[in-house]
Amino acid sequence: MLHDGQAGVVVDPGDAAPVIAALERLSLRLAGILVTHHHGDHVGGLAALLQRWPVPVWGPAGEPMPVPVTAVRDGDTVRVLGLALQVIDVPGHTAGHVAYFIDAADQPSIGEPVLFCGDTLFSAGCGRLFEGTPAQMLTSLSRLAALPGDTRVCCAHEYTLSNLRFARAVEPDNAAIARHEAHCLGLRATRTPTLPSRIALERQINPFLRSHEAAVIETARERGADAHDPVAVFAAIRAWKNTYR
Repeated sequence: MLHDGQAGVVVDPGDAAPVIAALERLSLRLAGILVTHHHGDHVGGLAALLQRWPVPVWGPAGEPMPVPVTAVRDGDTVRVLGLALQVIDVPGHTAGHVAYFIDAADQPSIGEPVLFCGDTLFSAGCGRLFEGTPAQMLTSLSRLAALPGDTRVCCAHEYTLSNLRFARAVEPDNAAIARHEAHCLGLRATRTPTLPSRIALERQINPFLRSHEAAVIETARERGADAHDPVAVFAAIRAWKNTYR
């Protein structure tokens, strides 16, 4: 949730109850809702929230939504709470998935750039390819990786520790992964979230942003990928993650 002390905007409310509880605890009114994709754990709370607060909802133009939304697509701008959020098409996890980016360069009130990326980019990981292709997801992740390094990555799930275990298997000699895993183990021991992450950190630890790195290419080659094809490298690593335990 983004808020200015009086009103809040929520992202991907899969369940209305915790949203309502947070708004009441902070004495906020709901000003709007942003949706990244159509999966139930991202839209399940929409109807109940709109019944209580009939606010604008912005969602991807290319996906079915359970409530009426203002459809957004790549290059659009959502204006709410005095902020401008840029819409970025990031297909792969689903066919019409979008992300929302707040550029701090011309919006100093936000402090630092912020990215709401749903299930496209996780800390040290990325979403499964339910509807898109490896090529689409690699392109989507490359667009997000090109954002400013200090961008706060507000993804939708706390999968960081399991993702880091896999990242270590892909790049066992990557010291940044080992350091961050130790840091995150300490955070989770006190039930502290590991999120948000930062784009600069993800470039160092996330194997799905590192298909061009020699160690990732070698791991993919060992699993049968064409080492000269970045999409094949990405696809091999993503396929391994699907079965990794």
